[in-house]
Order: sequence, then structure tokens, then C-alpha cells
Amino acid sequence: MRRSLLAVLIAAMVFIIYYFGLFNYIGKNEGTVISIFSTLTVISISLIIFTENRNPSTTMSWILLLALLPVVGLPLYFLFGQNVFKRRKYDKKALRDQQAYDRIEKDALRVKRDLTCFTDEQQQLMRLARRLARSPIYFATETHILNNGDETFSTLLEELRKAQHHIHMEYYIFRSDDIGTSIQKILIEKAKAGVKVRFMYDAVGSIQLSKSFLKEMRDAGVEVVAYGGARILFFSSRVNYRNHRKIVVIDGNIGLIGGLNVGDEYLSRNKAYGFWRDTHMIVKGEAVRTLQLIFLQDWLHMTGESVLDSEYLSPNIEPITDGGVQIIASGPDNERRVLKNLFFSMITSARKSVWIATPYFIPDEDILTALRMAALSGLDVRILFPAKPDKWLPFLASHSYFQSLLEVGVKVYEYEKGFLHSKLLIIDGEVATIGTANMDMRSFHLNFEVNALLIQTHSVQQMVTDYERDLHSTSLIVREEFMKKRLFKRLMESLARLLSPLL
Repeated sequence: MRRSLLAVLIAAMVFIIYYFGLFNYIGKNEGTVISIFSTLTVISISLIIFTENRNPSTTMSWILLLALLPVVGLPLYFLFGQNVFKRRKYDKKALRDQQAYDRIEKDALRVKRDLTCFTDEQQQLMRLARRLARSPIYFATETHILNNGDETFSTLLEELRKAQHHIHMEYYIFRSDDIGTSIQKILIEKAKAGVKVRFMYDAVGSIQLSKSFLKEMRDAGVEVVAYGGARILFFSSRVNYRNHRKIVVIDGNIGLIGGLNVGDEYLSRNKAYGFWRDTHMIVKGEAVRTLQLIFLQDWLHMTGESVLDSEYLSPNIEPITDGGVQIIASGPDNERRVLKNLFFSMITSARKSVWIATPYFIPDEDILTALRMAALSGLDVRILFPAKPDKWLPFLASHSYFQSLLEVGVKVYEYEKGFLHSKLLIIDGEVATIGTANMDMRSFHLNFEVNALLIQTHSVQQMVTDYERDLHSTSLIVREEFMKKRLFKRLMESLARLLSPLL
């Protein structure tokens, strides 16, 4: 169907150019020709979008953009709107990943645990998460929260220096500044010492990485791969599907996951952002196995090299009984919208409180409705959000959602100490998720993300304590004051919201 519509569009374009050009019509009636062409294009692409059964809000956003601003909408659609690349490329990845998960699941020797210590709601959440993500929940796992850049990078550098067998590293943003160079030197040193080092970076997020920086690593024996690379990247539809993951696995026993990329701004060294508030986590034990598998499948996707060997997938296991930990991958290769549906289930299962921290808040209707219903039910619903933006368009779009939440009693706090980049969802002070996913549609539908689901672990209590401390550096948005903003600003927020499914 899609190919037929595109064929009709192309045929119409050729006919118009030939017919009107033959009679020297175009030069005299440019407006008419452009109008006919635009109308045919918008109609054809709108039919294509309809037949793909996308999210209604996304569908309407594209159609409005194409109809009102076809000169802008057409190139944006061909860059960001097409699903053909996703279907062709990621359907194969999804099949390979499923086969890998099934194989690893059969070989897994997981520590058993009596689940009666968990509530009915928590057990139900475990079953849902297991089916959505295809990865098991582990109980022989130790986790520890790392706050901000100093603690995160000092821990990372220390663990990298201890590596004996392999280092696997995957980042959305990796800069060649002071902290990036410090990490690079260790990777080079370890590679020369015989440690297997695999380094993957996102071709969009790390586009500023210099060739010389990467060449130094390759020359030392580090295997370097760009995720989603293309010869002409920004003229490719794959630019829309970004690998937003931050994964480090060392010797198969230690993993790091969370919100921090690699760059000096994450150490609060950028004056434009000031203090950078972020959250990361170190993982030891069973759950590292899934984190490793996610990296190795991404590596297979880009290189064709399969390394699902026991030497990489046999972490040291100790009888730790500190709650349950599940590592969850989400992305355009999984039609189940894993993290979006997990967030929705967590919110609707809450009995006391729903606490969110996110730098971007662009929910779809399901998440927005779930938050409103939770607040109307009398739950303590809080959103911790930055007072100043790093990107203006998502910042404005986020504010357009606050009014409907403030009306039902949701408390929205603006973090004023610096820039808030933590990505947390805490339910009832006992269940939480931490990772790379923002509370926005890009993380739900387009990006490759990785989060950890934590149930009754010590790390959840750490997150609760840190969240309460962060509230001391915020100001509460008062609904009456919020509604007094200037008309121009409200119009800008509404316009940004219209584009929010595309952000």
C-alpha cells in the first residue's frame, strides 16, 4: 500500500513537471503549480501515515505540519517521519534479540527467592515487566546510587583501572574534553595490556568526536563503532532513531547505568548550566548479565559480530537478597513500548505516592491520564523539573502539560540549584526505575533506552532520600501564578506542544 501511494505521488510529480514544462507554463504560473504539487504531496503522505496506524496525536501533528508548512514539513517527514527504515532494519534486530534472550534464559542459573515478601501489586508488576522486557528479575544483585558527576566518574575511573578481561562501553554523548580524554587514556592503556575493549558511541549524540580522538583508540587496539552511522547522516531517516543508552560493563561482573553521558558539563564545569544534578547507578552480580546482553546485541547489530560466550555472560554471583533488580531495554525494535507501558503500570499500581524527576516532560495521553487519575485519587504526585532549560523547544512543550496536572493537585517543583538531568520514577517509596529514559515521547517511541527496575532494594531508599533533599533546592509552581503568564508565552508553549510528538 505504501509503495503504491509513493508511486502515485512520483507519477503525479513527473506528469506535472512534464505537462506544464512542455507548455512553458511553470514560469508563468508558479503559484498554481506549487499549490497543486503541495496538495498532492500532503494528501499522499497523509494517506501513508493513516495506513501505518500510528499514535493519533503523532498522526495529527504530522498532517498539520505538512498542511500548514509544507516547505518545512516535507523534508522533516523524509528525515524523521518515515517508518520504512525502522521496519526494514529493526525487525531483524528484534528477532535476533529475542533469540539471544531465549538462549541466555535457558542457560541462566538464577538465585531463587520466595516472593511472598513482595506485595500483590509488586508481584504483578514483576510479571508484567518480565513479559514486556523478556529479561528476568534477579535477586542476587547489589546496586548503589551514584549522585552527580564527581561520584559517578570517580567510581567509573576506579573500576576501569581494575579491568582484567574486557571493557564494554556504550554512550549517547561522549566528548573529547577533560573527562572524555581521561577515560580514553585508560581504555588505550587497558587495550595495550591485552584487555578486550569495545567502545560504541551514537553517531548523532557524539557527532563532535574528532577522527583523531577515535584513531588514537583504534591504533591502540580499541574496537570502535558508531551506532546509527550513515555516510550522509542528516539526510538519512535513521537519524531519528537514536541510541540514548549509557552502558558500561567491566569483566562481566560490574555494570554502570543511568543518566550521565561523558562530558565536562556532567561534572558541573560548564558555566551555561552551572551545577549539574544527575543520578547514575553501579550494578554488581546477576543483573549485569542482562546489561551485558543488551550491549552485545547492539554490538552485533552494528558489526555483525556475535560474542555471546560464557566468558562474557557468567557474572560472579553472591547470595545477596536486597530486593529485585531487572535491567530493561526499550527501543523502536520492540513494538511493546516497554518503558512507556512499564511507567504506566507503575503509576496505576501506586497506593501512596508517585514521584518523578525528569529533564523533559512530554507525556502521551496514557501517561498524562494516569498521573491525573492518581492525583484525583488522593495520591502524593510530584514532578521534579529543571527551572532553566538546556533545550528551549522541549522546555516550552513540557510547560504546556503542567496546567492540567496542577488543576488536579499534582505538585510540580522547579529545581533551581542548577540543571536537573536525573531520570527517576519512584512509587510508594518501595519501587523505582532509574536509567536513560526521559518522561517523554521520544524515549517512549523512538530512542533506544535502558533502565533498571528496582523493587524493595536499598537503592530505592537512597533515591527517596536524595529526592527529598533535592526538593530543598526547588520552588513549587503555584497554579494561580502559573496561569498569569503572558499570552505570547502561552502561545509559544501551545505551538511547542503541537510539535511535541516529533521532538
